[in-house]
Amino acid sequence: MQKFSVLKGVAAPLPMTNVDTDMIIPKQFLKTIKRTGLGKSLFFDMRYDDSGAERPEFVLNKAPYRHAAILIAGANFGCGSSREHAPWALEDFGLRCVIAPSFADIFYNNCFKNGMLCVTLPQAEIDALLAKAGTGNTAGAEFAVDLVNQTITAPDGTVTSFDIDVTRKQNLIEGLDDIGLTLKQSDKIAAFEARQKAEQPWLYAAS
Repeated sequence: MQKFSVLKGVAAPLPMTNVDTDMIIPKQFLKTIKRTGLGKSLFFDMRYDDSGAERPEFVLNKAPYRHAAILIAGANFGCGSSREHAPWALEDFGLRCVIAPSFADIFYNNCFKNGMLCVTLPQAEIDALLAKAGTGNTAGAEFAVDLVNQTITAPDGTVTSFDIDVTRKQNLIEGLDDIGLTLKQSDKIAAFEARQKAEQPWLYAAS
């Protein structure tokens, strides 16, 4: 899993509440088990019309945000079904951080398991970041999300602090998913297996 320490990039404003996982990646794109190639279908129904042409009004189709690395969204982001393809699609597009007032639990957990940072902030602070991401001279300007120091620096230099569970934070910094966490205990696992093999050899006997 890719490590996360400091992320610098454009922040795309999407001030919509209750964005569900079917809006993030519609069901017809769930046939694959690959984590790549889903970015082009991210927010498919909002990004494209019935003919497949881009909808120019959608934020990710606008020039400043086509290569956004951060998404600033509304409350209850990622609700709906538990599809892991949702964080896969966001990450494949290039988004590695979502900032919102609240997240659906399963989506939130899936993001951290796939190397993405979810930041929860009060609505007033979200509104301030949305304004800096989408209006005036700061539209399309670079933000910086510093996981180590738990801060978000806006293009105008304003710094917003955020809280995060210490274990989730450390796992992202080290780039550890569930498999990586298990492999960190490989010495203990090997020692247990050696002891068990000596004490209960029949468990290891060839059939």
